[in-house]
Amino acid sequence: MPHPTSLRPASTVVAAGRPPRGPGAGVVVPPHFTSTYEVGAPVVYARQGNPTWTAFEEIIGELEGGRALAFASGMAAADAVLSLVPHGAVVVAASGVYNGVDAVLREGEASGRWSVRWADITDPDAVGFAVDGADLLWLESPTNPLLDVADLGAACAAARAAGAVSVVDNTFATPLLQQPLSLGADIVMHSATKYLSGHSDLLMGVLVVGAADEDRYAALHRRRTLGGGIPGPMEVFLATRGIRTLAVRFERACATAGELVARLRADARVEKVRYPGFGAMVSIEIRGGAAAADAVCRAAHLISHSTSLGGVESQWERRRAIPLEPATTPDNLVRLSVGIEDVEDLWADIDQALAAAGV
Repeated sequence: MPHPTSLRPASTVVAAGRPPRGPGAGVVVPPHFTSTYEVGAPVVYARQGNPTWTAFEEIIGELEGGRALAFASGMAAADAVLSLVPHGAVVVAASGVYNGVDAVLREGEASGRWSVRWADITDPDAVGFAVDGADLLWLESPTNPLLDVADLGAACAAARAAGAVSVVDNTFATPLLQQPLSLGADIVMHSATKYLSGHSDLLMGVLVVGAADEDRYAALHRRRTLGGGIPGPMEVFLATRGIRTLAVRFERACATAGELVARLRADARVEKVRYPGFGAMVSIEIRGGAAAADAVCRAAHLISHSTSLGGVESQWERRRAIPLEPATTPDNLVRLSVGIEDVEDLWADIDQALAAAGV
């Protein structure tokens, strides 16, 4: 649907990706269930495209300032990017990167597919040194789960000067808080399972490249088509419906996170609070070690003890309990995804969980 390009993000999540207006026209793009199309159009088979995907991709593309491709999951999107890295390449990645990406990078290095340089992304000089002679720079900012923050402009500029492709996982910040393409990134990735869809009921990923980056878009589209990492139309429909409320959900979650952080930092039962100053993710290091952190997570009544983030419900877990979690994550670190519940109810649950665990 044509609309002004000057819309702010909170309006874009509502207005973009709508069908053409007209008498009797629907205001929502429905899920298109088909595996094939009549001959005569550019798309003839459902691995190539679907009108339901197009609506979702338009929203994300406008939010990030580029052109988007939907994938079956965040890891399917990551795999598509990494599949384009040449054999023998050098990949630079943030120390403590998301455990799924960490595992793929380590497996690829062990098989001789590529070599990996792990860098402290909080140090621009270290990143600049690491990308010299590299082919790909993989960034998260904030990182998962340590919540470290990179100078994305400096890091992407260093990668470009070195001839390396820069990829930024923007899942935690969302395009409401930062747009990495505008900071020099070549590719932006999201696990759309998280904040974009926002309801913990589907798996999806998305990649975004510059609007004029036709070659990279075509290469990633080809990898999606041939690799089969496509989302189902119902998942994309639900993700599109979810993103319509992203701005209000995220505003509430961020405000609540800020208040919880202030209280947690004043609580002697907590050794350390990791929070970058924005967003709705908080990492808490519980006094008493791994056993105490496990006990706190189990004692919650309102907060879900589960492995994910970005939903309307608050969730937490001790990250080192996950088999693939890197050793850089402290044993007692609990990652808290703040939802949209009342802040006082959330604090009461955290308080009683700390007390019940005997911290």
